[in-house]
Amino acid sequence: MSTAAAHHDALEPTIGQAVLHLFCKPEGPVDLRKIATAERAQIKVGNQVVAASILGHKADCCFMVTGKDLWQLRKFQTAIQAAGLCVVDSYVSLTEISEYAKGVPEQMLQARLYPQLPPQGMAAFCFYPMSKRRDAVHNWFALPFEQRKALMMGHGKSGREFHGRVLQVVTGSTGLDDWEWGVTLFGVHPDDIKECVYTMRFDEASTLYAEFGPFYFGMVGTLAEVVPH
Repeated sequence: MSTAAAHHDALEPTIGQAVLHLFCKPEGPVDLRKIATAERAQIKVGNQVVAASILGHKADCCFMVTGKDLWQLRKFQTAIQAAGLCVVDSYVSLTEISEYAKGVPEQMLQARLYPQLPPQGMAAFCFYPMSKRRDAVHNWFALPFEQRKALMMGHGKSGREFHGRVLQVVTGSTGLDDWEWGVTLFGVHPDDIKECVYTMRFDEASTLYAEFGPFYFGMVGTLAEVVPH
């Protein structure tokens, strides 16, 4: 490939940022220096990289990368694969403003579009995808807008009870990945996340209309903390 062919015009969402979750396992020796170089390259262009050590068999580590240009996120994925990590699962989404967020203060809207990650003092990490149910009895998308909005307002009220204990980053993935949203949670303690998810499942918006994908749980850390494990 020629040098000219290796360059691409930026591909960016018109609003907000792209979000890439990469769940990895080592294929052999892992080069921490190459991963650190890839992280610095992302930070240099204004992107954010969150590293988490994952518990359980599904993956060993996760990198959550946020930024405007999808090509930059692809460069990070290529770099960590070249450093010896195998991507065993992934999720692609965009930060977004919900259609039910009319009237929300501008500061809150900007925090949803451009979250500052990872939040200080919240080392517990969780990710899961979800969609709204479309079965014959409970079809979320067949409900009138005002009813859906009321249900989501109640759902949001439950989530706000965990302010200071859990930060929720909900990103949209309709047309981008297998589910409709990706949910990333950062918590002060692991049981903060457990209680938050449990509590919000009793809201009608979740009880009747939510479908959940696999959960990944672990601990946020620096590369030097996460990669050797």
